[in-house]
Parts: sequence; structure tokens; C-alpha cells
Amino acid sequence: MRLADLRGRSVAVWGTGREGRAAVTAIARHQPSRLIAVDDSANYLSVEWTGELAGLAPLAGGEHAFAALASADVVVRSPGVPSTHPFMVELRERGITVTGGSALWMAEHAAKTVGVTGSKGKSTTSSLISHLLAAVGRPNAYGGNIGVPLLDMPEAELYVLELSSYQCADLTDSPRVAVVTSLFPEHLDAHGGEREYYRDKLNILRHGPELIVVNGTDRRLRDEIRGVTDAGRFPPVPAAAADSRFRVEDGQVWCSDEPLFPRDALRLKGRHNEGNLCVALAVLDGMGVDVEAERAVVEAAVRSFPGLPHRLTEIEDPSGLTFVDDTLSTSPYATVHAIEAYENRPLTVLVGGNDRGLDYSPLRDFLADRELTVIGLPDSGPRILEALARLPRVRTEPAEDLADAVRLARKITPAGGVVLLSPAAPSYGRFRNFEHRSEVFAQAVHDTAEARVGGDAAEARVGGDAAEA
Repeated sequence: MRLADLRGRSVAVWGTGREGRAAVTAIARHQPSRLIAVDDSANYLSVEWTGELAGLAPLAGGEHAFAALASADVVVRSPGVPSTHPFMVELRERGITVTGGSALWMAEHAAKTVGVTGSKGKSTTSSLISHLLAAVGRPNAYGGNIGVPLLDMPEAELYVLELSSYQCADLTDSPRVAVVTSLFPEHLDAHGGEREYYRDKLNILRHGPELIVVNGTDRRLRDEIRGVTDAGRFPPVPAAAADSRFRVEDGQVWCSDEPLFPRDALRLKGRHNEGNLCVALAVLDGMGVDVEAERAVVEAAVRSFPGLPHRLTEIEDPSGLTFVDDTLSTSPYATVHAIEAYENRPLTVLVGGNDRGLDYSPLRDFLADRELTVIGLPDSGPRILEALARLPRVRTEPAEDLADAVRLARKITPAGGVVLLSPAAPSYGRFRNFEHRSEVFAQAVHDTAEARVGGDAAEARVGGDAAEA
């Protein structure tokens, strides 16, 4: 379904955030017979819906929310509306078409789009692809799940998009280049279960992409895409595996049998980021870029890629400890990757957030033969610590809050060690969002450093006075 197909039809836009506002503005240009916005949240009365938006689409909420949706020919839901919402079940039973703004946009732009999804790595990989394409003379517009609704994207010759599982779920057109970086259980409450999550995430592959690139080291991903992709097209291109065209071996990034440049050209730590780089290179290769001929340009672009905030972002500290903000680690699998990135140094990991019933046995299995300290934060911290209990080389400690965890970590982390905020939790617990959690973490690192320096100075003065006496 395209935006033009909404002309003369009754349309309800479900959601009043950035995505919903973008949908109302875009749909209104195509002259639906009726356009209404719907907010089914408890605080819908506090939504600022005035001016041009109110003129384009009146707002319905409260007891009128479902009636407004059910009376529409087409419901355009925002990505934040879960597939498991009771209204979704009822709307589908009534035969009402439910789509999303991302699907409407993709129907018109799929042929010039690189779409990147994955349970982990989609943000870094999509931004790296965009960065490398620009460096080799392929200018592009970058957006999607990073915060720019697709319906707000400017016109461009080429798009690189990060796509969430929620955005992928509604697609009826695949991007020309479809990329999947990893696959593990995530957002199960919103999708209805593990199988449903995989179904929705991999829907990006179901509608005839010309090129599919996947991380070949991810066994679950390689198993799950069998039967999903169109057997009549070229098979998915695996990257990063030992038998892949692009891989990292012996400190070098390789293209077939030729080394391209040193692995340390990539500033980002961790084997998972090596995989992200190999996926990005495979995408360029599949799009016709001669990576070997352009190796100097590509290497310079890789060296200049700074990475993204809140993903293994190191914070300078005068103590010699390295504090690392990895607050976007929202699953145990992501935390495993973060721990691997620092596995050769003494390590203290801060975990915890909202408790949505995740299975932490994969984290326990990974830590079975490793030595480190894990500090648990509210609310899921105690359950994570219980899952790790009785591991012979893992010390577990509870903390009242993030500031308390940082203070404790300073006391128990050996000199030269790493304090890693990698929550292994699907959302932000007592924080507004990941930015807020990062701010609190950085402030706690700063405050405890100041207190430590002040305390050392005071002890030195006391010792000096005593010596003079």
C-alpha cells in the first residue's frame, strides 16, 4: 500500500509521537476522506495536539479510541504500538487494514534503499554503511529507527536506514538491499514470543530484495533465514565468517585472499564490531563498489568513523580505571559482546533495568569460566545476580542505585580495570530513557572521582600534620 492509495479513504493514525505526527502530515497531502489521530494512552488529555496537526486530524482518545480505529478503512500504527495490543487482535478480526508509516514510505522508495535490521548492531552497521558509501562517492540520506521517521525523510537518490523489528513487521516491500546483523530473543512482550519476534524481524527479507547480506557468524540467524528468503533469487551473502569474502583474521581485514587494511583502523572495540565492519564492506561490494581498488579511501573512512554514543563509549577518569557507557546493551546477548570487548582486563559489570522476564541463562553460560564482578541495579538486578549465583569465579554485589553501583565499583575494581555499564535489560527502569541513564552514569563517575580526590588530599594533609607534630 502506498500513500496515494489512501486518497478518498477513511484513515486513523494510531500514535501521537514523532512517527504519528509525521504520518498525519504525510497522509493529509493525499486527501483521505477522513483523517483522525488516536492516542489510547491513559494520559491522552495531556498530549499537545494543536495548531496545524489538530486542523489536519482531530484527536480521539480514552473511551473513543477504539471506536475511532474500528471505523477507519485503514489504520496506520506507530512502531510503538505492539503487535500484542488487544486492539490489534480485534481490528484484524474485523478485516481492517493495519499498516505503518515505514511500510507506506518503503512502498515508494524500496528500489533505492539499503535497510539494516538486527537484534544488535543495526545502528552501528547502518551508520557505518552510510559513512563508507559517502566516502566512495555515493551520497545518501540516513535515517529510520535512529529518530528520523521515514515519512519525514528528504528526497534522495539513495537511502540507508536502520529498521527496528516494529518497523519491519508491517513491510510489504523489501528494501533493494536488506541487511541483518544478528538475531536473538528481544522485545518478546511486544511481539508475542520468540517465534513471532523472528517472524517480524525477518519480514524485511520476504518481499524480494535484490541483495541480502547477513552476519555469517550468527548461527541462529543463518538457520532462521532458511525458508524465509526467495529461493529463486541469489542466496544471502554471509560476512565475517571464516569462509566469507570479508572477514578479520590475524589482525587484518581481508577481502578474499587479499588483506585490505589493519583491523585497528576500526576504532570500535569487540569482535561484534569486526562483524559489523565486514557486513558493511560486503554491502558496498554487493552494490558494485570495488573495495580493493578503493582500499585507501575505505581505510581512511573506517579510521574516521567515531562510532555512536552509548555503545562502548569510554569515559576518562583520573584513577586509571576505565568507565564504559554501554547503556544500549538491552539484552544478555549484547552484554556478552560488551564483556568480550574487555575480556583481557579486570572487569566489573553493572547490570539491571526493567524486569520483563528475560532468560539470563545465556549470560550465565558465557560467564561460567570467566572471572569478574557483577553489580546488580534495580529492578531486574537481583534476578540477574540470582541467575549468576554460585559461578565459581563471578563475584556478585547488589546496589541501591546507579550512583551506589559506581561507588562500589571504584572500591572493588582492581587498578587498570574496567567498569562497564552494560545493563542486559530491555528498557531503562527508573530512568526516562537511555540518554538519562547515561547522564546519571557520567555524573556518578565524575562525582565519585571528585570525592576520591578530595579524600586522598584530606588524608595527605592529616598525615603531613601528624608528621610535623
